[in-house]
Amino acid sequence: MDKKNVLITGIGGNVGQGIIRNIRASQFNIKVIGANVEAFSAGNHLCDVFYKVPYAYDNDYIKTIQSIVEKEAIDLILPATDFEVYYLAKYKNKITCDIAVSEEETASNYLDKYNTYLHLSKYNIPFASSFLPSEYDARFQNIILKPRKGRGSRGIQINPKEYSTCSDKDYMIQELHEGIEITTAFYVTKSQKLHGFITFERILENGTTTHCKVITNYDEKIKKLLREIISVSKIKGSANVQSIVTKEGKIVPFEINCRISGTNSIRSNFGFKDVEYTLEEWLYKKPPSKPNIKKGVATRVLMDVIYTEVTDFIHAQDSTAKHRIF
Repeated sequence: MDKKNVLITGIGGNVGQGIIRNIRASQFNIKVIGANVEAFSAGNHLCDVFYKVPYAYDNDYIKTIQSIVEKEAIDLILPATDFEVYYLAKYKNKITCDIAVSEEETASNYLDKYNTYLHLSKYNIPFASSFLPSEYDARFQNIILKPRKGRGSRGIQINPKEYSTCSDKDYMIQELHEGIEITTAFYVTKSQKLHGFITFERILENGTTTHCKVITNYDEKIKKLLREIISVSKIKGSANVQSIVTKEGKIVPFEINCRISGTNSIRSNFGFKDVEYTLEEWLYKKPPSKPNIKKGVATRVLMDVIYTEVTDFIHAQDSTAKHRIF
């Protein structure tokens, strides 16, 4: 199999690092080029080559990405952050390789959580009731104030006492439902077919899944929901829906991410290999493999990357720097 060159963005976070670990665990012959806004992170040691890039909304971002594409002969880009998904979708005509992203309108709708609500509401698809701060009328007992384009759980407030100074441009208010939090990763083929999905019940710390277990008891309801979402959205590739299951058994989605999500490294071990599906369909131009979901639980641990022959961060840019995992 000929070696392919794949650019993974956001390798400083768990999404990008999980994508690379899944690539390393696959049978594919791939050179991994990593990119991140910080010059040094826990993801550097996973990359064959590393590049520091601007933030996706900076004017030089697309030009920088294209220069990497040319220099490294990139075959495919796998973005690992929401903003990069949007800007790469918006300017994909300026990039001379394939990019695993949905259409620009879809990426925009799911980058902005309030737009997600407006979009799905038009089609009567369930989603947690959402309002701009200026229009909220205190109708709910519990609410969550969150950035419209937030990342993880940064900037959120539960039942804030004051929100009148929060701008409609940047913030939204959402009804806060009580119940079991679940996350469902799903894969949509280029022909707009639901290829499969997996659902975790999960426990989070600082917006990141720390413990999770595979659950299947809501599969029929979730499959119906996913097909409804796909029918009104030009989603391509991997995406995920975060929901609350109420005590009455109602599934209330409250966020959709139109990209590979952070539990990709866990779910591949339970039979849902959406990183491989993406590579199969986008890189090797063949149908994605069939999911084979298995039950189980998982937790995450903190480990260390030790560079024994490196005296400064600048010399530990990629896997060529001697290191060990402890």
